[in-house]
Amino acid sequence: MKYSLIIPVYNRPDEVDELLESLCHQTHKDFEVLVIEDGSQNKCEEVVQRYLSCLDVRYFYKENSGPSPSRNYGAERSRGEFLLILDSDCVLPPGYIQAIDEELARRDADAFGGSDRAHESFTPVQKAINYAMTSFFTTGGIRGGKKKMDKFYPRSFNMGVRAEAYRALGGFSPMRFGEDIDFSIRIFKEGYACRLFPEAWVWHKRRTDLKKFFKQVHNSGIARINLYKKHPESLKLVHMLPAVFTVGVALLLLLLLVGLVLFAVPSCAAAAPWVTAVAVAPLLCFVLLIFIDASVQNKSPYIGLLAVGASFVQLIGYGSGFLRAWWQRCVRGKDSFSAFEKTFYK
Repeated sequence: MKYSLIIPVYNRPDEVDELLESLCHQTHKDFEVLVIEDGSQNKCEEVVQRYLSCLDVRYFYKENSGPSPSRNYGAERSRGEFLLILDSDCVLPPGYIQAIDEELARRDADAFGGSDRAHESFTPVQKAINYAMTSFFTTGGIRGGKKKMDKFYPRSFNMGVRAEAYRALGGFSPMRFGEDIDFSIRIFKEGYACRLFPEAWVWHKRRTDLKKFFKQVHNSGIARINLYKKHPESLKLVHMLPAVFTVGVALLLLLLLVGLVLFAVPSCAAAAPWVTAVAVAPLLCFVLLIFIDASVQNKSPYIGLLAVGASFVQLIGYGSGFLRAWWQRCVRGKDSFSAFEKTFYK
């Protein structure tokens, strides 16, 4: 068997249903599916049972320990030459596995990954969040886009690795957040061939509201510092930009407040419009850039408007997590930590 698809899941039977349904329509059929139930209360076993007639699928239940141990649990029980790691909130286009197979036939690789897209059925908020996570103007294109400010690191929502290499690396580390980047860094450090497969993309639902999205990206910012402490060479300029953006927005808002106060001071009233303009202009330029680009990409001004809010959440959420972890770990010398662990998946 060539491919083993490993899907950890926690209280998301409906998502597993959609993912397994999409796997039934794959044009390439040489694969097995391992669904790892990570201590869920709302189990998906009955959902998996419905697909036994069209898929080589196995269901496993284990005590809750997080996504990394669940992936390792599945890898230990897999039979494929390559492991395909997916998140349960993904849906695959019919040619997904075929695209991987063709890329490997064209040029072999030990590890690989693809990007993600928003499906037409996604809510406007999900499409806006997808834009914020994939746009060159918000993430530097590091999640698999054609334009990017750093080399491509496969992420766990859409990652493939040769089973032999996976086991040699010891699988995923027990990190709660950033574990996929840690794994990708170790892939490169050990000299394995790793690259982007442009046509092996998935539809990725992401979070359903901006509050949950903030929790996700805040933890990602924290994880970046935890990764830096483990792999100092991994920290790049693109990872610092959200923190710079966050500080910049705070300073501009402070300057705007000063400008508004100056309007009330007769002796300073003449300077107030200039101070206010200096504060507002950069923010307005960013808002217009995101609005226009997201509106064009999604063919919807409404999604463009939502994308403005999602982009601020993405950058400030990540930036504040980055700064918080930098202060705790690099300045105060504290141990590794994360936030929102209990509510992250709610």
